[in-house]
Amino acid sequence: MSNDPIILTQEGLAKIEEELHELKTVKRKELAERLKVAISYGDLKENSEYHSAKDDQAFMETRILTLERMLKNARVVDAESMSLDQVSVGSVVILNDVEFAEKIEYRIVGPAEANVAENKISYESPLGKEILGKKVGAIIHVNAPMGVLQYELLEIKAN
Repeated sequence: MSNDPIILTQEGLAKIEEELHELKTVKRKELAERLKVAISYGDLKENSEYHSAKDDQAFMETRILTLERMLKNARVVDAESMSLDQVSVGSVVILNDVEFAEKIEYRIVGPAEANVAENKISYESPLGKEILGKKVGAIIHVNAPMGVLQYELLEIKAN
């Protein structure tokens, strides 16, 4: 992971801090206990519980390092100073899908927070790239595998 800034909302920062705290305090202790029990079974070469716990430990420690780097390089967008005149990271936008005449609401976030199931899209996504800096009334065209999608920007809100 590079040292490029990681753009986060305040909510995204809180989630990362919470996950890191959980991993360092609760999950590490749980894994240490699993390893202790697995070692007690003897013969570590053929001990699947031991190898599984070691794999989980390696994954967890990698995740901890990733989260720590993210926090070190985090740049939190300030919702208070966010302009509602144009779309920026942290904005909530209401779009009209021109083809289906359907309203869609998205929150523009950094890549670390993106989650389509929660209607959070990255500013680096095709739609995110096209919508950043746009004003209400703008028509947005997004190239997609199924063709060009067209949206109208109906509203910009703060979180």
